[in-house]
Amino acid sequence: MFPLRIILAYIGWALLWTIVQATLLWSMGLQESIAVTDALLTNILLVTGGYAVGTGLRYYQPGIKEGAYLFGWSLGLAGICILLFDFFISRLFKGETDYLAFVDATLPVRMVFAWLMVLLLLLLSWMWFYTLSRRQEEERKAATEKLAREAELYNLRQQLQPHFLFNSLNSISALVGTRPEQARTMIHQLSDFLRGTLRKEDQQLVTLEDELKHLELYLEIEKVRFGHRLQTAIQVQNETMNMQLPALLLQPLVENAIKFGLYDTIGDTAISIKATAADHYLQLQVQNPYDSATTRPKRGTGFGLSSVQRRLYLLYARQDLLTTQQQDHTFTTTIKIPQKL
Repeated sequence: MFPLRIILAYIGWALLWTIVQATLLWSMGLQESIAVTDALLTNILLVTGGYAVGTGLRYYQPGIKEGAYLFGWSLGLAGICILLFDFFISRLFKGETDYLAFVDATLPVRMVFAWLMVLLLLLLSWMWFYTLSRRQEEERKAATEKLAREAELYNLRQQLQPHFLFNSLNSISALVGTRPEQARTMIHQLSDFLRGTLRKEDQQLVTLEDELKHLELYLEIEKVRFGHRLQTAIQVQNETMNMQLPALLLQPLVENAIKFGLYDTIGDTAISIKATAADHYLQLQVQNPYDSATTRPKRGTGFGLSSVQRRLYLLYARQDLLTTQQQDHTFTTTIKIPQKL
């Protein structure tokens, strides 16, 4: 069904042409009542027929290659309208022989005019329903892509947890025999961390303040695993605390820094986390030391960083939001999160 504005446009178009045609017929010497009746009946038939067939295009829409069908339909419909017009006029004005003779003489012109008007109505209707169909198709495609994107994002987030969970459970198992109190503490911390993760399942974006609170739980667990070897320094500008970023984005960055900062080095390791705001971006920087003799950080963009880059692409359609740099035995990961203006 056409929306109300299209129906009103049809009516407005019919009234306009009724006035134009009635004025033209009156200027040719016809009586005012005859001119108005002629114009009104002509345009009522044309608009009614055009609207009826146009509505039918909602259920059958010929493609661009089948556009010739519209010409055939319009020609047939115009002929029907002219036959009906002649039928009604001959009964309404039986005694007006001069006018009826004028009608018979102008039937070819009326046929051409009716065909052009009906064709115009059909083309406008076809364009409306064709555009509507394409828009609905694009909306369905966008909805399908959104669902696929959300499913992939969910899958990426779910893949992060088992890796960390297995490591934590292994650490708890190792602590149970030697340090049961620490094992108990770690179980509580792990429970709080997983509970926080579940609360974020339905959240696409969170504030940096919430993300840092969740990250603190993760770091407390890791500090139980690595003891004094793991040290962290978090520097955050005040204006960044309410900026938004994808939920659980910092954890894989920090986990990657711990992996390449502690696993292949000896002694204490300091992980630096910085958050700054610039040009409508939230910029997060994670730094960790590395030993070039024992590790190859250029190959260290495994699942952790690749999953972050994939999530950023799915959310923002950009490949330049994550960068890495190696300099002076320091590996730096930087991400930029666009902020809504």
